Amino acid sequence: MANSLIKKYEAMVLSCIDPRFQSKVHSYLKRNKLSDKYSSFTIAGAGIGVTHKKFKKWHFTFWDNLRTSIKLHGINTLIVINHKDCGAAKIVNAKKKFNSIIEHKIHNQSFIMIKKN
Repeated sequence: MANSLIKKYEAMVLSCIDPRFQSKVHSYLKRNKLSDKYSSFTIAGAGIGVTHKKFKKWHFTFWDNLRTSIKLHGINTLIVINHKDCGAAKIVNAKKKFNSIIEHKIHNQSFIMIKKN
């Protein structure tokens, strides 16, 4: 593929499949003038889904898709949009107790793991 055929986008957006947050994701992207300027990857748990060992089978798919988006779209930014009241965070929580502090730690761990890669 010739470089002249590659469409340049600003970023790849990694977001969750939860329908409660789709309009918020789109509003955020619109406010930040990213409408029609990003490629998208949507998976349960967003950052959690692509980093936690509970969802290990999904990891390669995301990282391969990111590499492909870099090649095809020339992106250099990854925007990860996790959210509160996350079902994936509840799934990966090994403890019976679950609250906003525990959930926040799970989300932060996913961000740290993504930055390492």
